[in-house]
Amino acid sequence: MLKKTLIIIFVIILTSCSSSYVTSNLDKNNFTQYFSASQVEVYSQETDIKTRHNYIGVVEGQDCQVKPHHAAPDEINARTQARRQAFEQQANGIIFTGCALLTSQQLAQLNSSSDAQQCHAIVICYARAFLIESPTEN
Repeated sequence: MLKKTLIIIFVIILTSCSSSYVTSNLDKNNFTQYFSASQVEVYSQETDIKTRHNYIGVVEGQDCQVKPHHAAPDEINARTQARRQAFEQQANGIIFTGCALLTSQQLAQLNSSSDAQQCHAIVICYARAFLIESPTEN
Protein backbone atom coordinates (compact mmCIF):
# COMPACT_ATOMS: atom_id res chain seq x y z
CA MET A 1 0.00 0.00 0.00
CA LEU A 2 2.77 2.43 0.93
CA LYS A 3 4.58 1.58 -2.27
CA LYS A 4 1.49 2.40 -4.38
CA THR A 5 0.98 5.68 -2.53
CA LEU A 6 4.59 6.72 -3.14
CA ILE A 7 4.27 5.87 -6.83
CA ILE A 8 1.05 7.88 -7.14
CA ILE A 9 2.63 10.88 -5.38
CA PHE A 10 5.70 10.63 -7.60
CA VAL A 11 3.54 10.52 -10.76
CA ILE A 12 1.50 13.53 -9.60
CA ILE A 13 4.65 15.54 -8.88
CA LEU A 14 6.18 14.53 -12.19
CA THR A 15 3.09 15.44 -14.24
CA SER A 16 2.56 18.73 -12.43
CA CYS A 17 5.74 20.03 -14.08
CA SER A 18 4.57 19.09 -17.55
CA SER A 19 2.89 22.45 -18.16
CA SER A 20 6.21 24.31 -18.35
CA TYR A 21 7.42 25.00 -21.88
CA VAL A 22 10.91 25.17 -23.27
CA THR A 23 11.79 27.66 -25.96
CA SER A 24 14.85 27.29 -28.10
CA ASN A 25 16.58 29.19 -30.87
CA LEU A 26 16.99 25.97 -32.84
CA ASP A 27 15.04 26.78 -35.95
CA LYS A 28 15.87 26.73 -39.63
CA ASN A 29 16.11 30.52 -39.96
CA ASN A 30 18.77 30.79 -37.25
CA PHE A 31 20.87 28.08 -38.89
CA THR A 32 20.46 29.66 -42.33
CA GLN A 33 21.49 33.06 -41.00
CA TYR A 34 24.42 31.71 -38.97
CA PHE A 35 25.93 29.78 -41.88
CA SER A 36 25.04 32.31 -44.59
CA ALA A 37 28.54 33.82 -44.65
CA SER A 38 29.98 30.46 -45.70
CA GLN A 39 27.85 30.62 -48.87
CA VAL A 40 29.69 33.76 -50.04
CA GLU A 41 33.13 33.15 -51.53
CA VAL A 42 35.86 35.74 -51.01
CA TYR A 43 37.89 36.82 -54.05
CA SER A 44 41.01 39.01 -54.05
CA GLN A 45 40.12 40.90 -57.21
CA GLU A 46 37.50 40.84 -59.94
CA THR A 47 39.82 39.09 -62.41
CA ASP A 48 39.85 36.07 -60.06
CA ILE A 49 36.19 35.45 -60.91
CA LYS A 50 36.40 33.11 -63.90
CA THR A 51 32.70 32.91 -64.80
CA ARG A 52 30.05 35.46 -65.72
CA HIS A 53 29.11 37.67 -62.81
CA ASN A 54 26.95 40.67 -61.97
CA TYR A 55 27.82 43.44 -59.55
CA ILE A 56 25.13 43.74 -56.86
CA GLY A 57 26.40 46.57 -54.68
CA VAL A 58 28.55 47.69 -51.79
CA VAL A 59 28.26 45.94 -48.43
CA GLU A 60 29.87 46.65 -45.09
CA GLY A 61 30.40 44.90 -41.81
CA GLN A 62 31.56 46.15 -38.47
CA ASP A 63 32.69 44.96 -35.08
CA CYS A 64 32.34 47.24 -32.07
CA GLN A 65 34.30 47.34 -28.83
CA VAL A 66 31.66 48.64 -26.42
CA LYS A 67 33.86 49.29 -23.36
CA PRO A 68 37.63 49.81 -23.03
CA HIS A 69 37.99 46.58 -21.01
CA HIS A 70 36.12 44.47 -23.60
CA ALA A 71 37.81 42.55 -26.41
CA ALA A 72 39.26 44.72 -29.17
CA PRO A 73 37.17 44.96 -32.35
CA ASP A 74 37.98 42.11 -34.73
CA GLU A 75 38.40 42.38 -38.50
CA ILE A 76 37.30 38.76 -38.95
CA ASN A 77 33.93 39.51 -37.33
CA ALA A 78 33.49 42.61 -39.49
CA ARG A 79 34.30 40.67 -42.66
CA THR A 80 31.89 37.89 -41.66
CA GLN A 81 29.14 40.44 -41.11
CA ALA A 82 29.80 41.89 -44.58
CA ARG A 83 29.55 38.39 -46.08
CA ARG A 84 26.21 37.87 -44.31
CA GLN A 85 24.97 41.18 -45.71
CA ALA A 86 26.08 40.12 -49.19
CA PHE A 87 24.20 36.82 -48.79
CA GLU A 88 21.04 38.73 -47.83
CA GLN A 89 21.36 40.60 -51.15
CA GLN A 90 21.56 37.23 -53.01
CA ALA A 91 25.31 37.53 -53.63
CA ASN A 92 27.59 34.50 -53.64
CA GLY A 93 30.90 36.31 -54.14
CA ILE A 94 32.59 39.24 -52.45
CA ILE A 95 35.73 41.35 -52.92
CA PHE A 96 36.90 43.30 -49.89
CA THR A 97 38.13 46.78 -50.70
CA GLY A 98 39.41 47.63 -47.24
CA CYS A 99 38.95 47.70 -43.49
CA ALA A 100 39.44 50.62 -41.13
CA LEU A 101 39.95 50.75 -37.38
CA LEU A 102 38.42 53.80 -35.72
CA THR A 103 39.74 54.46 -32.23
CA SER A 104 37.88 56.24 -29.44
CA GLN A 105 39.65 59.49 -30.37
CA GLN A 106 38.56 59.22 -33.99
CA LEU A 107 35.03 58.28 -32.96
CA ALA A 108 34.90 61.34 -30.68
CA GLN A 109 35.27 63.50 -33.79
CA LEU A 110 32.13 61.80 -35.17
CA ASN A 111 30.14 62.44 -32.00
CA SER A 112 26.83 62.72 -33.84
CA SER A 113 26.93 59.13 -35.12
CA SER A 114 25.31 56.34 -33.09
CA ASP A 115 28.46 54.20 -33.48
CA ALA A 116 30.52 56.94 -31.87
CA GLN A 117 28.17 57.03 -28.92
CA GLN A 118 28.00 53.24 -28.46
CA CYS A 119 31.53 52.05 -29.28
CA HIS A 120 34.91 52.61 -27.71
CA ALA A 121 36.55 51.45 -30.96
CA ILE A 122 35.20 49.93 -34.15
CA VAL A 123 36.46 48.04 -37.21
CA ILE A 124 34.53 48.62 -40.44
CA CYS A 125 35.13 46.53 -43.58
CA TYR A 126 33.82 47.49 -47.02
CA ALA A 127 33.35 45.13 -49.95
CA ARG A 128 31.74 44.73 -53.35
CA ALA A 129 29.14 41.96 -53.65
CA PHE A 130 28.65 39.89 -56.81
CA LEU A 131 26.23 37.30 -58.12
CA ILE A 132 28.49 34.75 -59.80
CA GLU A 133 27.15 32.17 -62.23
CA SER A 134 28.29 28.65 -61.52
CA PRO A 135 30.38 27.09 -64.30
CA THR A 136 28.41 24.81 -66.58
CA GLU A 137 29.59 21.24 -66.68
CA ASN A 138 30.03 19.57 -70.07
